[in-house]
Amino acid sequence: MHELAFPLLAGLILLALAFDFLNGLHDAANSIATVVATRLLRPVQAVMFAAFFNFAAYFLSISFPELHRVAETIGAGLIDKNLVTPAVVFGALVGAMFWNIVTWIKGIPSSSSHALVGGIVGAGVAHAGFEGIQWSGLNKTVIAIFLSPMLGMLLAMLVMLASSWALRRATAKFAEKSFRRLHLFSSAAYSISHGLNDAQKTMGIIAVLLYSTGYLDGEFHVPHWVAISCYIAIALGTLSGGWKIIETMGGRITKLSHHQGFAASTGGSIMVFAASWFGIPVSTTHTITGSVIGAGVARRASAVRWGVASNVVVAWFITIPASAVVAAIFYSLTRLF
Repeated sequence: MHELAFPLLAGLILLALAFDFLNGLHDAANSIATVVATRLLRPVQAVMFAAFFNFAAYFLSISFPELHRVAETIGAGLIDKNLVTPAVVFGALVGAMFWNIVTWIKGIPSSSSHALVGGIVGAGVAHAGFEGIQWSGLNKTVIAIFLSPMLGMLLAMLVMLASSWALRRATAKFAEKSFRRLHLFSSAAYSISHGLNDAQKTMGIIAVLLYSTGYLDGEFHVPHWVAISCYIAIALGTLSGGWKIIETMGGRITKLSHHQGFAASTGGSIMVFAASWFGIPVSTTHTITGSVIGAGVARRASAVRWGVASNVVVAWFITIPASAVVAAIFYSLTRLF
């Protein structure tokens, strides 16, 4: 157990909630890019829509507590929770926030989730060496980096094919009206899945901080006040926008119809809900990018702007090591004081 004065504890919790806010701001594009790109909703309407359903994930988690396994993975499944110190938490948060801000300024849809994973691992290794790593949790997270966009792409293509077959005899007017409604419904589902999976990353960080400093009674768990605070923070962040990344996700990778928007959001939400169930802190950015590409490829491969997509992929590969290095540096700076 590591002693920490309450004002410093409160400061670290506020820093974690600031990361959660930034996560919502940075990842707002994930759940609303398709509805903005297809002009289904105006930008202001879209962010309010996404923020509402980000917070609605809180009520879903009450009904299905099993969906909160991601917080356990972040808090205790990457670095041995008994080795975590307040300095490790500080380094992890600063490393992740630094990378989020850099990619947000550049308009690069990198992963807030994997920035935090990199931050935890980087600060944890700087503190306790590689023996502190929980390899089972880290391995499944790294594997998800590669699987989530591919599975999202595959699911979006399957949804495109199945829905095209289902409405093969419908008139163009009826099909367009149907896909507009389905697109809105699927975007709501993706916003819920986004809020559910991403808010839990901050829950895990705050919970392990409380556990390591003796402020958490009993076994490792996420207190109710931590959960609701994180859902509020990510919803407020989403409400604040993130327009550069929305442009990349919604229009520069491929032009979308309502049919494709529905397929991308549906495929992405299935993938993220499944990841939450299995406790995997999957990247919602990776997943929706793969789903958007899949919806584009289902029309024709040339519809995808592969140059833009490749730049996004490059950001995926460097997110964890970049945030890990920054986190290790900031952890080391705390040792000087």
